[in-house]
Amino acid sequence: MWKKHPKALPFLFFSEMWERFGYYLMIGIFTLYLKDVKTGYAMTEAESADLYGTFIALVFLTPFIGGLLADRYLGYRKSVVMGGLMMGAGYCLMSVHNLPMLYLSMTLVILGNGFFKPNISTLLGNVYTTPQYVQQKDDGYNIFYMGINIGAFICNFFGAALYIVYGWGAAFIAAGVGMFLGVGIFLAGTSHYKAYDVKKGVGENDMSMTRIVLTIFVPSVIAGIVGWMIPGTLVGSDSTDAFIFACIPVIYFYSSLYFSAKKEEKRPIGALLAIFAVVVMFWAVFKQNGSALTTWADRYTNREVTGGTQKIFGKLNFAQTITYQKDSVAKYDEQFRLQKEEGKVVKELNYPVYFKNIPADQKPEEGQAVSLWATNLSQSINPGWVILLTPLVVAFFTWMRRKNKEPSTATKIAFGLFISALSALVMAGAVYASNNGSEKASVLWLVCSYGVITVGELLLSPMGLSIVSKLSPVRITSLMMGGWFLSTSIGNKLSGVLSTMWDNYDHKAGFFWLNFGLLLVAAIMCFAMLKWLNRIMKEKGVK
Repeated sequence: MWKKHPKALPFLFFSEMWERFGYYLMIGIFTLYLKDVKTGYAMTEAESADLYGTFIALVFLTPFIGGLLADRYLGYRKSVVMGGLMMGAGYCLMSVHNLPMLYLSMTLVILGNGFFKPNISTLLGNVYTTPQYVQQKDDGYNIFYMGINIGAFICNFFGAALYIVYGWGAAFIAAGVGMFLGVGIFLAGTSHYKAYDVKKGVGENDMSMTRIVLTIFVPSVIAGIVGWMIPGTLVGSDSTDAFIFACIPVIYFYSSLYFSAKKEEKRPIGALLAIFAVVVMFWAVFKQNGSALTTWADRYTNREVTGGTQKIFGKLNFAQTITYQKDSVAKYDEQFRLQKEEGKVVKELNYPVYFKNIPADQKPEEGQAVSLWATNLSQSINPGWVILLTPLVVAFFTWMRRKNKEPSTATKIAFGLFISALSALVMAGAVYASNNGSEKASVLWLVCSYGVITVGELLLSPMGLSIVSKLSPVRITSLMMGGWFLSTSIGNKLSGVLSTMWDNYDHKAGFFWLNFGLLLVAAIMCFAMLKWLNRIMKEKGVK
């Protein structure tokens, strides 16, 4: 796999793999931890989804400043190391069960990702700038993306075993250890990408750092405070209002890049801004894997394991045992009903809600214990598909390239949006098959839905990183990579907003139909721009 690629690729691959190991281990248990009434924070579905959406939004908002500082002052290697150390410390501090400490640890992860994420991706693009490797850039990003997903796949098994046996804290510490391993591997490969770590400085038409702070960050903070303090809420919660208001100055900044650019830079920047806008909807649906789809796996999916599987999962601590008690079920149902009738916020109760939607004739005997695979293992379905499908996708487009029929990067993104929309239809089918969640759905529905959206993801996510490196003016490549992550950030926050609406849908199919509609509109918009985008790429001499 490595022979036709730069020697830097394996080091960047494994650095990113371990970084994603830590991040996705943490994300896989985050909302479960927040909702845990015994050793977590006993949050409601809406509260946990809102905090989750805000968190992952800010995680992908900070690459804007991280990319900017790396481009002008710090360089890429120093930024990656700084970011990795901050994230590792943040994961470890999440093991301390204290609300102020939780927010501090989240802040470290948010800031650390801002330095790590855009700059390791930009460094990867830089090592493919030589004529020897330039044609392999898309393949290089696909291989790099597979490294991300190997980390995301294996982490949930470690997370499940650790939180089942030792508690949430041990799982968060493991995430930190994974991040520190990634930093060590990155440092070991320094000699292979040192030459590509070039600080670009401040260009003739670039805004100074002082001006950026005064015209973007100060207004962002002020706007965020205003959004938070507005009486009532405009979009679901104070945090959502604050985030939307804070994004306005940042979006203005990216728009100003277009209007102040040189003539030859305007069209490529405009093309990237258009792509950033349409992919927001992809992330809004895709990032529900940690919120709405985790809820579906936890409460609506048949997670019972028996026989040989139960023995294996039990020995490896991938499963939990819970006991059925009829009186507890009745008590739970009554408390839940009273809360709704009294107009109170429905809190999670200290009872395994797994038994709530099992038909009476299928319920266990009184006092019978059942073994359930850990909910966070569902987070490994998507990266598992990525690992399986990436070699096929790379081989398919290599074959098309030899026949001179390979579609452009923009075309791949458009098809990625359309295929991703179909995954929401699979989940709507799961709702109908389970009689609107009154019965347990087969895990195969989740497997199929993740399989479909993974095809869309492979056509869109690594291609997005690739197209930024192809179209960006050299002086602001990392900054534009930050723009890609800004669109991810806005989509991530929107995923939290959508997930807070879960309890508002009496028939859950409506929730997934909404997701389908949003993605379909985005796909139509992207196909409508395709001729224009392909023409700009042709002008740049890239495909």
